[in-house]
Amino acid sequence: MIADDIYHTFSRMISQNSPLIKTYDMTTKNVHTFHIPVMGLAYTIDSPIRLAHYGISSVISITDDELIEKMRAFYSRKFSLPYREITQKCHDYRAERIKHYLNLVDTVVKDKFERFKIELAENKTTLDNYIAMLPNQSEFKKGLQNLVADGLTFKENIKNYLAEHFAPGSIDVNIMTKVDKENYDKNEPLPVEFNDAHASLRGFAESNLTSSVVLSAGMNPRLYSYFEHFPVFYPNADGQLQKKIILKVSDFRSAMIQGNFLAKKGLWVSEYRIESGLNCGGHAFATEGFLMGPILEEFKSKKEQLIQSAHELMVKALQAKNLPIPTQPLALKITAQGGVGTAEEHEFLLQHFDMDAVGWGSPFLLVPEATSVDEATRKLLAKAQEKDFYLSDISPLGVLFNTVKGMSNDFWKQKRINENKAGSSCPKKLLALSKEYNPQGMCTASKKYQDIKLAELEAQKDQLSESEIQQKQTKIFEKSCLCVGLANASYLENGMEVKGQQQGVVICPGPNLAYFDREVSLADMVKHIYGNANVLADNNRPHMFIKELKMYVDYLKNELEQFTDDFTSAQLKKWSAFKSNLLSGIAYYSDLFAQTDFFTQDKKHMQQQLQQCKAAVNRLEIPVLETA
Repeated sequence: MIADDIYHTFSRMISQNSPLIKTYDMTTKNVHTFHIPVMGLAYTIDSPIRLAHYGISSVISITDDELIEKMRAFYSRKFSLPYREITQKCHDYRAERIKHYLNLVDTVVKDKFERFKIELAENKTTLDNYIAMLPNQSEFKKGLQNLVADGLTFKENIKNYLAEHFAPGSIDVNIMTKVDKENYDKNEPLPVEFNDAHASLRGFAESNLTSSVVLSAGMNPRLYSYFEHFPVFYPNADGQLQKKIILKVSDFRSAMIQGNFLAKKGLWVSEYRIESGLNCGGHAFATEGFLMGPILEEFKSKKEQLIQSAHELMVKALQAKNLPIPTQPLALKITAQGGVGTAEEHEFLLQHFDMDAVGWGSPFLLVPEATSVDEATRKLLAKAQEKDFYLSDISPLGVLFNTVKGMSNDFWKQKRINENKAGSSCPKKLLALSKEYNPQGMCTASKKYQDIKLAELEAQKDQLSESEIQQKQTKIFEKSCLCVGLANASYLENGMEVKGQQQGVVICPGPNLAYFDREVSLADMVKHIYGNANVLADNNRPHMFIKELKMYVDYLKNELEQFTDDFTSAQLKKWSAFKSNLLSGIAYYSDLFAQTDFFTQDKKHMQQQLQQCKAAVNRLEIPVLETA
């Protein structure tokens, strides 16, 4: 194993509290109460370079090593940094590409941050503009305002204050745990550590970053076990972590299972990032009718249980490994994301549910200073209305995928279908996970896979009606090449050559973006988050909880309408539980909105919407299983 030869050395370093891995916890220096989650492969690929010096945390996808290598070349030229290409001839090229790009991002962010601090101390206009971007109740903001008001020895006081209280935003990374394809060398399987997600983790672990890896898309036990090879994820003698683990989860039960699984290995989850099951961007992992509000309430009431359970298990594991044991549980954050769109919703999540921060994703796709989006796609997003955002089946993962009508990928995909050339050339194979026809895996969006499916359909045509054939063809053609489509925006925005088959752009915003209709500056978007500006186009935007509720009602209705196979008792039980959970959630929201001091102007309308949803749920009829 690649990491084995350094494992014991690093273990000794942790035990001895070596200065080589000594770090500090920057959580006390967080100046913002929001973060920008990962979006696609490319949309936040360089977000830390763009805005970490403002103290804003964001997340880089480290799935596509080819894109990452091209971005490293691009920024090396831009900032006059040395660059030597890492080709696929390199033994561990995937991890090396990721490590070196993250090191470059770390270098650039630190340099920009130091320059920004100097500018804040020397330029009052810059300082005033930055103060205007900070949260209204921020102690950091108040401290800066007091220094400005004092006016004496202005520059030195500002410099000292910034040195003590200000830090760059975290450069976090994301790994989709299930995108962990096995790799081969001349038809010989490589060891498991060369799997895609494993190599991504190794690249992050060996990088210079002091930040977090966000794990999404559910538990991958083999990948989770691989964390044990990297001592940077264990607490040192001071109870500090050089690198942290964040889990993106949709409910408390999942958080408890995954957190305890890692704790049994001596690994601590530093943050649970709760995301709406449907009202989000990218892949949508629907719960069984459990709504975000009740889920957040459960985390709030059971946070201590989550902490104590994991702490006890972690202590036992660290004792067994003869590693330093923290004297008390490590810090644990609970954050939320998915559909938030107003300052009042943001503050409500922080205050009522005791969230440590709130994720704002899709609206930042309209902020050129924050995300990597080509001009044509940004214009598409600005013009798109509520009816244009939808849950699709385009993902080769077989998971519902939030997207928008009118993407350039749709045009090129349909063009190939019309020319009887359906399917992608599949140059990257990141999602070549289907073992149906090839033990090395195939992507369901690839031409190779779709040709096989079409040939099977041709052989069955005598047994099928014309409409059945059309329906099955549509299902085959629906898949899109996400590996290329989700990366192309960065190439187009930065004027980099797009080689190979034309795929256009795939974009994956959440439906919340329907209510934002123009490009927005970073300053205005941040002011909007904190209630000091309004960039919303539609004052009739539904509350984030109501929007998610309506999506779940539609989801269940669609399931009931489309399910044509014989019903099983398990399926009927699932639908009944789904319906019951929706009704329980509606009752929770009715009490919540009646009691809260927030949303005073909209309470009556929100209660009406809840009653309408309740009536819609009650109209949904769960089939009855006939008995002989």
